[in-house]
Amino acid sequence: MPELPEVETIRRQLAPRLEGRTIVRAEILDPRWTRPEPPASVEAELCGSGVERVGRAGKYLVWSLSGERYLLMHLRMTGVLLLDPLADPPHTSVRLNLDAGHRLIYVDPRRFGTGHLVLGARARDAYFAARIGAEPFTPEFTTEYLCRVARGRTAPVKSFITDQRRVAGVGNIYADEALFRAGIHPLRPAGRLSTVQWARLRGAIEEALRAGIEAKGASIDDFRHIDGARGSFQDRFLVHRRAGEPCPNCGRPVRKIVVGGRGTYVCGHCQRTPRLGGTSARRPATEATKPQAATPRRAVPPDRRPAVPRSPRASGRRSRSAGR
Repeated sequence: MPELPEVETIRRQLAPRLEGRTIVRAEILDPRWTRPEPPASVEAELCGSGVERVGRAGKYLVWSLSGERYLLMHLRMTGVLLLDPLADPPHTSVRLNLDAGHRLIYVDPRRFGTGHLVLGARARDAYFAARIGAEPFTPEFTTEYLCRVARGRTAPVKSFITDQRRVAGVGNIYADEALFRAGIHPLRPAGRLSTVQWARLRGAIEEALRAGIEAKGASIDDFRHIDGARGSFQDRFLVHRRAGEPCPNCGRPVRKIVVGGRGTYVCGHCQRTPRLGGTSARRPATEATKPQAATPRRAVPPDRRPAVPRSPRASGRRSRSAGR
């Protein structure tokens, strides 16, 4: 899924090309894109709208349109925006025709992306307040904020920082890269990080995101620029997707584990495994770490079983019964 750097890359490419333009025609080919709003009503609102600004909030693209309308786009897992393509590729979900002959299309093979149109800044703010927390690079994203919202949380720190309601814009890739930079194991409970560790992780999150923005995103599977080009951050990963390769710090092999159902990459030496309940946290079972089945116990023949001594009390009862 595109994360903050990928969405910011798209925003920076779209803004100078779309701001000041007018949408002269809108075609929504996949009704799931606007659900629960019917596509026809959204098409009618978009047609004739001027694009005043292209912004971003977390992983969302925010189109500020004339008449205080806002189109809130989320690319989800496989969504791609292409400007002036020669032809519409398969899985095209949305077509936007702009003045001066430009055309923007949205392509989404898995059809998870969304485009919600809201009216007024209050509705926009309420939409995001219910979905995203503090965003890196903003005044709200402080060590104090992270300590406060993590207090008492037992979830692994990786799951915590990828929860968009807590930290906006961080996903699987940049969580791995940030935790490695901070020297914090992904399984450590969020509520057990010290203030010093949160300060270190806060800086590492912004450092990893900044590196991704400078590389114009990571293209592992589907992410592409508006001209179809690929990002290059995947060539600069420190640990993500580098299982078995040497850690850039200590040279020991990077390991792949599972945290919150997500493949996670970690150096067990540079990111010490936390102790949970007095014992070291175990890695979730993968193909390489699944516990072996217990060896079945062999039956012992009756003639080889050891005699079980009778208690004196039982023997006494048997003797009294025989004397009667």
